[in-house]
Amino acid sequence: MSHVGVPRGTARKRRSLALLTTGVLTLPVLAGCSSGGGAAAGAAPQDVAVASRDQVAEGSTVNWAIDAVPTTLNAFQADADASTTRITGALLPTLFPLDAQGRPQLNPDYLESAEVVEREPRQVVLYRLNQQAVWSDGREIGAPDFVAQWRALSGRDSAFWTARNAGYDRIEKIERGADDLEVRVTFAKPYADWRSLFSPLYPKEATGSPDAFNDGARTTLKATAGPFRLRGVDTKAGEVTLDRNPRWWGTPAKLDSLVFRAVAPKDRTEALAAHKVDVADVDAATVRRIARAARDAGANGQPAAPGPGSGTDPAAALRSWAEAHGSNAEEAAAAQAAREKSRAAAEAYAAEQDGLRGYVVRKSLEPAYTQLALNGESGPLADDRVRRAVARALNRQELVDTVLKPLGLPARPLGSHLALAGQPAYEDSSDALGGQDTEKAQALLADAGWTPEGAVSRTDGTKAGSEAGKKSTKDAEKPEKKETGPAAGKAGSTDGKSGDAAARREPAPEDGLYIVGEDGKPGDGDPASRATHVLAPAPAAAFHSSALLRQAGYLSDSGISEDALAGLTAQDKRPGGAAGAYAPVGTAAPARAADPGRGPLGKDGKPLTLRFVLPSGPGSEALRSVGDKISAMLESVGIRTEITKVSDESYFQDHIASGDYDLALYSWPATAYPATDDRPIFAKPVPATDGSLLVEQNYTRVGTDHIDQLFDEAVSELDEATARKLMKQADARIWAAAGSIPLYRRPQLVAANRKLVNVGAFGFGTPRYQDIGFRAPQAAGAPAHPKK
Repeated sequence: MSHVGVPRGTARKRRSLALLTTGVLTLPVLAGCSSGGGAAAGAAPQDVAVASRDQVAEGSTVNWAIDAVPTTLNAFQADADASTTRITGALLPTLFPLDAQGRPQLNPDYLESAEVVEREPRQVVLYRLNQQAVWSDGREIGAPDFVAQWRALSGRDSAFWTARNAGYDRIEKIERGADDLEVRVTFAKPYADWRSLFSPLYPKEATGSPDAFNDGARTTLKATAGPFRLRGVDTKAGEVTLDRNPRWWGTPAKLDSLVFRAVAPKDRTEALAAHKVDVADVDAATVRRIARAARDAGANGQPAAPGPGSGTDPAAALRSWAEAHGSNAEEAAAAQAAREKSRAAAEAYAAEQDGLRGYVVRKSLEPAYTQLALNGESGPLADDRVRRAVARALNRQELVDTVLKPLGLPARPLGSHLALAGQPAYEDSSDALGGQDTEKAQALLADAGWTPEGAVSRTDGTKAGSEAGKKSTKDAEKPEKKETGPAAGKAGSTDGKSGDAAARREPAPEDGLYIVGEDGKPGDGDPASRATHVLAPAPAAAFHSSALLRQAGYLSDSGISEDALAGLTAQDKRPGGAAGAYAPVGTAAPARAADPGRGPLGKDGKPLTLRFVLPSGPGSEALRSVGDKISAMLESVGIRTEITKVSDESYFQDHIASGDYDLALYSWPATAYPATDDRPIFAKPVPATDGSLLVEQNYTRVGTDHIDQLFDEAVSELDEATARKLMKQADARIWAAAGSIPLYRRPQLVAANRKLVNVGAFGFGTPRYQDIGFRAPQAAGAPAHPKK
């Protein structure tokens, strides 16, 4: 399934832009607070139709849907993606694959042992290779392969176009051990995540020279060492074909061949119905279609509800028949054409439903999480109080329920940036920031200077109610022009960022914009939501002021006494209300006192408006639904959001990576090695020589020196318990910085042929491709070798 916005396409390369809605969120915590729950809270088991090998039939072919034929088979290049990872996982050695809990486990197909044998004066790891392990050309896997990969990925030779060098840059030397089966790796600096290295392991022929690394390994692999070997890559047909490796020394593959077929996410329902693929990541809409097909085959030859034509009642059907057979020839022809079109659509739908009955949905939670990112580079969110207020305004449980509850998956808000529920290192540290609290959010905003009165501009010093004041009020009451298309990005540019609209990218023609609070939705007519139209403080506004002063704790230390506050209240109650509380002729009086928790906030006459960028593609409906709920939650504390919808293709590169947003939703993949993989995501941005900001993968632009220090200590700490404590402290600091707010693990929905076993929603786990196949028939069952 395609995910816009998730950085990092491969397991061990840099975490580049990846899951959109993907969504790939996390926050820091100052203290090591834990909400409990342990590693199992919010976790979901694998759903892969587990079967023992004696229950799996020999032979046949499985067609597996991928988004596109990968542009490279070199997992360490910048353009490697999820398809690269999927394919190379069946072809190349993974020394420490992850189990169902996301823990690295030694792979006995390649290693007899691997351990740290020395810590002083240098860390030394000794690998003992499986003596049967050979490449598909017959050569033994050995130290030369390790040396070639280290030299290519160490970063010392810029001729190798590598995506990232983490870990390999700490190696001092690699040498042969006591015999050809031993590889001895010596580190110049301690490296806790040494198990992450050499996976996948490439043959020296693919990494031994810049030409081989940069170009040769992109389109083919001359030697492999997995249960399958590469037969061919057909970019025109959109297929990558693997067949059983005759030199594989491990448990042999059950399948004859494995075909990875490029099928766009929007075309997968049709491809499944036509039996063009056996396994495919799918969205919630396809899940509903498959469930409906299994539950309801329709009645009397009619399409299963709610297919085309299923909603036509008898009266409408009779009227349609009458129109199609009426005396008006033109109307009858049109009606007949419409009936024919509806009939064809119903037949096509019924045929698809019939095809979908051969599939079942395997579901779990994906090893990736969706976050709300807050861009702290400039504008209102550069103030950590505003970022924390945004976080405290959110009901994360409601957001999680929106996505996961309808799917029957565990619906628990994520409590860590550095581990997911189910992993041993997972601990909920979200208490460091705190849960939803409207009053706390309002107090933080007031402390930052954002108040209802601040949204009213009075920069000329004129008395409220003067002609100048009336003119400014008239201007303020003019509704902002809401646009779509090229001009949309210029609307609502009051985000406080330097350059404002001038510095923003012109949205693409398919971009869309609307401003929450100005879209005619319920609540827009509430007097409390029109603070920017008030000319002078009315009784409700005075109440706003006093309430916000209380919330911010000003009454005790700002010189405002309770007596003065009582005087304000008494003044509000006398005839005529508060002094100066008048408005231009024709201004409607408020129907009721304003709720201090409602109404837009502002500062120096500028409303508090945040630009919320969301993807517009057909696979991003859930993300947009979450975005709408977030906007409503923020509006309840006075924060307006300007929602801009952009194409999936431009979402990450043109908006997230470039910093052209205030709020955004995207995802990050999980990792068993947070000290290595997560550091670039939360590293403090540093100024470049040209004045720009070097952010690595920290697209929120929020970080601290202390967070960097904790990551640096953890990656060099060889004691696992101590390293986890350091990561927990780092996670607490990340929550406290409030640059990103983790929401939920993404659902993993996989449609699979009902007869397939040992495949589906793997969760954290690494697939065992050699065990995948069709269930063997019972004594009186189907043929043993179902042909595709």
